[in-house]
This record gives sequence, C-alpha cells and structure tokens, in this order.
Amino acid sequence: VRSRGLGDVYKRQSVYTDRAVFIGNVADVVIDIDNKKMASLALTNINPDIIDLKSFKGLKVPYRLIKEVSDIVLIRHIPGAFNTSAERELDE
Repeated sequence: VRSRGLGDVYKRQSVYTDRAVFIGNVADVVIDIDNKKMASLALTNINPDIIDLKSFKGLKVPYRLIKEVSDIVLIRHIPGAFNTSAERELDE
C-alpha cells in the first residue's frame, strides 16, 4: 500500500477565488509544526494580471482562506487584494 503525503494531495491543483479569479497552482503545503496544523498553501505560476510578484517566485495563501478542495482549490475572495479589472467591474 502506497501512502500519499499531504503535499501530494494538493500539488499542481489550480487555485481560484470564489469569484472565479485564477490565482495560481499549488506547489506545496506549509505546516505549522508547533501547532500541528496546516498553515498555508505555497503557490507558483501566479496569475500576473492580479498580483505583481516583483522578484518573488510564489505566494502563500493562509489556510483560513480556503473554502473548499476538490478538483480545484477554492479560496475566499478578498476585495482589494487582487489587481483585476473583473473586480473593478463588480464593484461598479
């Protein structure tokens, strides 16, 4: 029997907000060892239209923002957190 680690469950899954904005893909899971819980998801292939990473290669999404995990990871949309024209249109 082959067991899978937590990172294997999430790896390469697409991450979207609950307003259908693509954020990126899961690269790894960050674990808070002291509190024995998942802290965040480390993302790569970040959508350049919504976040300016400058020289960074990825982004961490806090676990508390995750709403659902299935074929994709769905996170809570935070108004003003992303630079999207779609978000500006929704606010008008």
